[in-house]
Amino acid sequence: MGSPLTLTVANCYMFFFEQSIKRQIGNGHGLYFRYIDDIFITINWPRRHFLKEIDRWNEIDDNIRLSANISHTADFLDLHMENKNGELFTSVFHKPSYGPYYLPFNSIHPLHMKKNIPFAMLLRGLRYCSSFDAYLDERAKLRMALLLNKYPGHFIDQQFNRLFYKFGINEPLGIYNYESYRQKILDSPIQSKTVVDHSRTMFVHFTYCSNMRMFPSKFHTLWQKYFMESPINDIVPVLGTRNVQNLQRRLVHTRHRAIHYNS
Repeated sequence: MGSPLTLTVANCYMFFFEQSIKRQIGNGHGLYFRYIDDIFITINWPRRHFLKEIDRWNEIDDNIRLSANISHTADFLDLHMENKNGELFTSVFHKPSYGPYYLPFNSIHPLHMKKNIPFAMLLRGLRYCSSFDAYLDERAKLRMALLLNKYPGHFIDQQFNRLFYKFGINEPLGIYNYESYRQKILDSPIQSKTVVDHSRTMFVHFTYCSNMRMFPSKFHTLWQKYFMESPINDIVPVLGTRNVQNLQRRLVHTRHRAIHYNS
């Protein structure tokens, strides 16, 4: 535990463990999802039969023990699901240990990171909340959390409006138009990630602070100065502060351009 490879090794281990279970659920016209050690299954089996199958799955590997939580409601990751008289109700799920902590607005991080927080969190609320009342409740909680983290009220409103503008929503959401606009957002295509050629890309990591703001451009200048005629010039240097996966969305296909990204 604590190793950078922990999650990778765990996912590899679980991949081989779950193959027979996935086939069984698929053959029963059910759905199987897993994120690390959390598994979500929906299938039209009697309760007794499902519990019996879980006992059988626990015999696959002595190192893994599955426990069932069967109910008309389920919380999977940050999504709450509920069967209300045959209708599916969903909303954002907050764990009991949840604290309203986000990146403080008075931090030294770039402004675009602070803009993305209210934008992304409200987008999650719109996608997850199946009813207008649930959306209003989630938006109020989000707004209060941002205010506690020193985000100005007008700044929050600007980012919320930016979200509506991006999806072509030009009127206030209400109980009568919420469902149609929410479906429009759900149907919007998701931007695919740029494929990274790791044989031609070099990632350079550094700790972000205010006096490092010009570091990417200076690095690029020095790279061009000293390696322009070198074979290493075929390598594209990409600068980042933490998460390489977040970087893939911001890769530029122009060669020799240094890119500064933030997680």
